[in-house]
Amino acid sequence: MTEHPVPRWANRLAHVIPFLVLPSGLWRLGLVAGSSMGMVDDHGRPIYLHGFGESAYVVLLTVFSELVALTAFGMVRAWGEVVPRWIPLIGGRRVAPSAAIIPATLGGLSLIAIWTYGFRDVFSGNFLPFSSDAAAVLMISCYAPLNLWGPALLVLTWAYYRRRVRGLSRVPGRAGAGSASPS
Repeated sequence: MTEHPVPRWANRLAHVIPFLVLPSGLWRLGLVAGSSMGMVDDHGRPIYLHGFGESAYVVLLTVFSELVALTAFGMVRAWGEVVPRWIPLIGGRRVAPSAAIIPATLGGLSLIAIWTYGFRDVFSGNFLPFSSDAAAVLMISCYAPLNLWGPALLVLTWAYYRRRVRGLSRVPGRAGAGSASPS
């Protein structure tokens, strides 16, 4: 249980975030499986990953991305308010709201910057070469949801701020719902 009720929409949004990241990870795992995923070099030859190192990097990047996406649950779960007891030295201590709000805000803004930059050439002639339009559409479709990750995290952070710092409860169906008075 969290100290103040989590709005239902925020809980749902926290569940959506890992699924925004998943398609790009699956696309990258296609590269690890030996497919070029339609990518070609300047001469039209398929591009493949070379060696264990490149494959390991892509797998680790995919796992890391999903793990980072899962941290969004800290905005809606008790472990975002109190450090789990099993963590040595700090277990059981309250999480200062700023210790979650500042990194989440910086992370959300960074994700917006990264994916805005990453998509800058998608609809120009300067994008990655592909063997077909279908292959390009597949890659873009798998990576496009990443553009929503940053804004979604910022919205969750805002809800966390309202719940933890301002202490407002606006959860329908609960005592005090709709009340603008601090708890």
